[in-house]
Amino acid sequence: MQNPTIVIGVIGADCHAVGNKVLDRVFAQHNFNVINLGVMVSQDEYIDAAIETGAQAIVVSSIYGHGEVDCLGMRDRCIERGLGEILLYVGGNLVIGKQAPAEIDKKILRNGL
Repeated sequence: MQNPTIVIGVIGADCHAVGNKVLDRVFAQHNFNVINLGVMVSQDEYIDAAIETGAQAIVVSSIYGHGEVDCLGMRDRCIERGLGEILLYVGGNLVIGKQAPAEIDKKILRNGL
């Protein structure tokens, strides 16, 4: 069986690269084929890479607090492009200000991530 392919990167105008490099290394050590798009990645860049590589998942990272906004509509975009069943993961500091983790989870899940 072939190793699963995942597309990773840091979304939007976020240029925080360290966590992305850590994720890349950890996923690779666990036998994932990692397509690392780096920082300041648009939704379409993630989706294009997933289509081109036949990825099983897109892993979105954000630390600058705007991840929630940057990810709005991403599930719908995936559906429009034929990736309705792809796994979408998002993590990091996704919102500005102090919010309860359960509330952040609800917001993210409402957006289909």
